[in-house]
Amino acid sequence: MSGSILGKNIQISTWGESHGKALGVVVDGFPAGMELSESDIQKFLDRRKPGTSAATTPRKEDDLVDILSGVFEGRTTGTPISMMVKNTSQKSSDYSEIASYYRPGHADYGFDSKYGFRDYRGGGRSSGRETIGRVAAGALCSKLLSQMGIEVCAYTRAIGDVSIDYSKFDKTSILTNPTAMPDSDADKKAMALIESARNNQDSLGGIIECRITGVPAGIGEPVFDKLDALLARAVMSIGAVKAVEIGDGTLVSTYNGSENNDAFVMDDGQISKESNHSGGILGGISDGSDIVIRAYVKPTPSISKTQHTVNKSGENIDINIHGRHDPVVVPRAVVVVEAMCAHTVLDLMISNMSSKASSIIEFYKE
Repeated sequence: MSGSILGKNIQISTWGESHGKALGVVVDGFPAGMELSESDIQKFLDRRKPGTSAATTPRKEDDLVDILSGVFEGRTTGTPISMMVKNTSQKSSDYSEIASYYRPGHADYGFDSKYGFRDYRGGGRSSGRETIGRVAAGALCSKLLSQMGIEVCAYTRAIGDVSIDYSKFDKTSILTNPTAMPDSDADKKAMALIESARNNQDSLGGIIECRITGVPAGIGEPVFDKLDALLARAVMSIGAVKAVEIGDGTLVSTYNGSENNDAFVMDDGQISKESNHSGGILGGISDGSDIVIRAYVKPTPSISKTQHTVNKSGENIDINIHGRHDPVVVPRAVVVVEAMCAHTVLDLMISNMSSKASSIIEFYKE
């Protein structure tokens, strides 16, 4: 299987399956000298681990990270950083039945068509637990970005038809509300909606929004490696994400040019913009404004409600999926979106260091 490696300067390679012995990531190309410990990674992993609230699967996993290489005396060494999280609460028997049929909304049929064989235990490589490696790698990138004054902050914008009220935006509640919403009133309404869906043996989708502040103008490339294109690729690679928007997104198709264009102005001697319809990116390059990206997440496909499908013998059958599943994956996916955005921005910032001859000369001159 190819396609498990992402990045140009900082390459991340995730490995492992939902019901295997462990999952993890190898991060190659990360700069030497940054202070790093397991606790730096763990606080990110704790945001995506299961069994933490009524909004998540009851599967209990500590998701404790172990740094295997690339760190010595508390600092990164510049060599590949390998991190591992052991699986401790697998119940593969919950999935033995699905080996004979294709679950609606899952990758089962695609896997069988491609490989002629699949790991049916919890989705194997297509499981949401694969994102453990992404989050661990993103934690490294977020820490280095924060030391440059850049913050990557993702949160739940909507679950089902419940959306946040920006006038009630409270950043601190992102980490305390079970839905990861920055609006406690919306959080309560969303939790009631989640409980209703669970009682109806159904599930919900939602929207994750990520704001990246402090990125200087000039990050990104003008053609294939556009900042928005690489952000979209990174976020779309998350299993449950079905659409991505930058800035005003699909709404721009309804604007006139005079409405959509962000006017440039001077503000305290700095170039800024009067509005930010572009979401901080123009021509694939950052313009110094907040970068705004939105991910649209589908409902959890594993539901207990009766569904129609086909088995491997080509027969039409009805199924009820058993096991421990999230009624909505959005709250746990928030940190995954954050991690993917952090990696993308840092990777492009490193590329930008060599975009001007003067920068290289300044770095190496005696």
